[in-house]
Amino acid sequence: MSNDQPPSGPPPDDDPFRKRPPGDQPPPSGSPYDSAPPPPPYDPGPYGGGGPYGGADPLAGMPPLAEPGKRILARLIDFLIISIPLYLISLPWGGAVRGSSGNGNDDNVGDIFAQTYSGHQLLWSLIGLVVYVAYDTYFTHKDGRTLGKRLLKLRVAMLNDGRVPDTGAAFLRAVVLWLPALLCCPCLWWLINIVLMFTDKPYRQGLQDKAAKTVVVTVN
Repeated sequence: MSNDQPPSGPPPDDDPFRKRPPGDQPPPSGSPYDSAPPPPPYDPGPYGGGGPYGGADPLAGMPPLAEPGKRILARLIDFLIISIPLYLISLPWGGAVRGSSGNGNDDNVGDIFAQTYSGHQLLWSLIGLVVYVAYDTYFTHKDGRTLGKRLLKLRVAMLNDGRVPDTGAAFLRAVVLWLPALLCCPCLWWLINIVLMFTDKPYRQGLQDKAAKTVVVTVN
């Protein structure tokens, strides 16, 4: 039986298990980390400062964010592509939007509300909602570009990695965009989204983008 006692005092400098404060000494010779270079300095990316929670910017290395004016024009093109055929189809049934009742009281708020949300108008609003949501979901999931975005060279991308949105994200984005616009408060809804395109920092996300965690970027 050995009578050797463990050495007293602090461990020697070359003890590989000795705890050292950060930056005190390099790892022992022969360590696989001997030649590892120091990490590169943090690159804040083109959108300034990091992600929304202080991490790395998820858009670093992605194309530039789309200009708000181009996004509005692309959305207008998409709206016309769908709304004009829908209106023409509705003509045999009296049109998608009924005109004035001619009773002289159309300036009354109650009368206007009743006209707007009559059974006829609600039916066509629901039909339009289905068509708009299907249109946006299909093209956004296909390659991130509706016809309007394709003409303006824009694309919808997932915020975290830039990929084309999957079906779930594309559908959620379309529903959040079109449901309030067609069934509830169109003027207020479009105003909120237009303001957000100009003022939201740092990703210029509309409410539909925030719901689906997407951004709109430019493409070549």
